[in-house]
Amino acid sequence: MTLLLDQSAQQALLELKRVLIIDDEEPIRRLLGYMLQTHGYETVLASDAREARTRLDEQPFALMLCDVNMPGESGMELVRNIVSQHPHTAVIMVTGLDSSVLANAALDMGAFGYIVKPFESNEVMIDVANALRRRRLELENRLHRENLEDVVRTRTMALQQALEWLERSEKELRLSREETIQRLAIAAEYRDSATAQHIQRMSHYCELLARKYGLSSERCDLIRTASPMHDIGKIGTPDHVLLKPGKFTPEEFNVISQHAEIGYRILSGSDAEILKVAASIAWTHHERWDGNGYPRKLKGEAIPVEGRIAAIADAFDALTTQRVYKPAFSLDHAVDLMTKHRGEHFDPELLDVFFASLNDIKHIHDQYADQSPRTMIRESQESSDIAPSTTANDGQASTLFSAQ
Repeated sequence: MTLLLDQSAQQALLELKRVLIIDDEEPIRRLLGYMLQTHGYETVLASDAREARTRLDEQPFALMLCDVNMPGESGMELVRNIVSQHPHTAVIMVTGLDSSVLANAALDMGAFGYIVKPFESNEVMIDVANALRRRRLELENRLHRENLEDVVRTRTMALQQALEWLERSEKELRLSREETIQRLAIAAEYRDSATAQHIQRMSHYCELLARKYGLSSERCDLIRTASPMHDIGKIGTPDHVLLKPGKFTPEEFNVISQHAEIGYRILSGSDAEILKVAASIAWTHHERWDGNGYPRKLKGEAIPVEGRIAAIADAFDALTTQRVYKPAFSLDHAVDLMTKHRGEHFDPELLDVFFASLNDIKHIHDQYADQSPRTMIRESQESSDIAPSTTANDGQASTLFSAQ
């Protein structure tokens, strides 16, 4: 309804034929008024600028015929104000002084015409018609621009609202997807000795290493989201093997190592990029840089970068938290053990990047620490508490990395 009223008001403004005549000489006022009325115009007369302002405040005018020299405020001063305050009103100056300087000044100020006294009726009517025609064209253009701006503004707002809705929907979908992934990963981890916090640490270690290594933000986010599913294949590992404390027999190791293949089969075959990355990580995070890993014995850069990243993150978390087969190693001891296998088990460049960010790594571990204090990282000065166990396991580091 508001739009229809606006259109009606705009049309009325275009069709307006009311003229305000301002002259301090009454005969001139009346003469101009009579001439215009006989041609169908509605006229209102004013003797000076002050009265003219009052009439302009009362109702709109299509045109104003204004004398230049009047007592009090001059016609030029009044025109300057009208052009600014009443842009829908056209102005024609009327003066007894035939001066090109004055005429140019009036036109530069915004007047549509300049009539010199004494004037002929035809001259006045032609100037009035031309002024009103020009006013209508300018008003139509101005109203068109304003309407166009309103349309653009309305459509822009609608587009912004649509984009905001899409962003919210995408964020909700992403959070829902990540939560589903994490819960699926936790379901597998509950069969192991690890906790739900392991999922958080693992994903943030992977994201940190991917970012420090220089991968794109999109790739880093995919790796962070997908990495919690690295051990999803343990769903297919028997409990007597999965939960066994101590070293595996060759037969048991063969069983536990199948979780990489099982995880890949669970996650592969999807068109979703996140599941493609998750399948790659599940399949390759136990491959070794020297080619002695499993399940396919890939070597060096033949191992996808996400698999090499996950191998480092998973091994570090396995070393620094308590598992059924080992105590939690101190941060320094974990770094020392992994460094000994630099270029053998782990990508040397990635390992260097990882350990160059120890402060960030420690922050992640502390932020997502297991609730039980026995699984927290033990500082170097506490390493004596686990020294016997640590020594016993040093020679089995490679097996430990492969069985986490």
